[in-house]
Amino acid sequence: MSKAISYAAVSAKEKLAPLSFERREVGAKDIQIEILFCGVCHSDLHTARNEWQNSVYPVIPGHEIVGRVTSVGAEVKAFKAGDLAGVGCLVDSCGVCEDCKDGLEQYCDQEVFTYNSPDKHTGKMTYGGYSNQIVVDEHFVLHISDKLDLAAVAPLLCAGITTYSPLKHWKVGPGSKVGIVGLGGLGHMGVKLAHAMGAHVVLFTTSANKVEDAKRLGADEVVISKNPDEMKAHLKSFDFILNTVAAAHNLDVFTELLKRDGTMCLNGVPEHAHPSPNIGSLIFKRRQIAGSLIGGIKETQEMLDFCAEHNITSDIEIIDIKDINESYERMVKGDVKYRFVIDMATLKA
Repeated sequence: MSKAISYAAVSAKEKLAPLSFERREVGAKDIQIEILFCGVCHSDLHTARNEWQNSVYPVIPGHEIVGRVTSVGAEVKAFKAGDLAGVGCLVDSCGVCEDCKDGLEQYCDQEVFTYNSPDKHTGKMTYGGYSNQIVVDEHFVLHISDKLDLAAVAPLLCAGITTYSPLKHWKVGPGSKVGIVGLGGLGHMGVKLAHAMGAHVVLFTTSANKVEDAKRLGADEVVISKNPDEMKAHLKSFDFILNTVAAAHNLDVFTELLKRDGTMCLNGVPEHAHPSPNIGSLIFKRRQIAGSLIGGIKETQEMLDFCAEHNITSDIEIIDIKDINESYERMVKGDVKYRFVIDMATLKA
């Protein structure tokens, strides 16, 4: 075992605080990574505060990890010490089910998340990236380009792939009219990616003060979703809508904007369920409400390569690890443009 340091939640009510723990030894197929930057995802907050009612304490959040390889096992072939590397939301899966064979490890029934998930190697829970180092099976480690700002790459490991995967699955590209609902950590990446894929991008927001920023990020149009006239102007016109809002809300106002056979994909995971949709709005135009998780490892690498090719990173605010609790409060208020990233050099033993 190797000594590691972190910031952790020890209960739903207490603030995150320093915690020392042990990582497993580097096995034959393992890679040890010194963590340089770790993005802050709303899932981190949900888990730290047990808002999904599944937290096992202590919780060490963090699944948007960028770092440098410090050690590799004897059977590792694709990485060597000194390489840049990334770790996203997954660190293990069964490897033999149809989902895994199809490169869709995120849908494996035995998926192991980067934190707060039963660890097959140790028999304990997995611990995430709010720490100075991590040990991960080679299959779940990503190559990171040195062409981009490493801190701004970190959120791509969750926010990037969470929006890239559905855009790719529903074949967004030139000629597509795509709506992005919400301009937060996920939504701003959805705008950037859909724009780079060649789609006509419309951003839906409740905040008029986000119009200028949305257009800077790549939106062709911005609609204030509280304005009935602006919404009505887009009835039955969208091929695809990516809804990134993580709060319960009326879905009908968006499904009515879909063309026949159009799809709205839900990305955000609200604490409470959405109101039931109007079935008539769906069946009379064969519309769909779908969902999408992150992406598999192959697709995540594809996304990272796409972002390197198109010079896409997340808009970030870098923070010290000691400011994580304040950052959580700001995140709840939407006071971040658009993703916090922890500089792990500020984590001291």
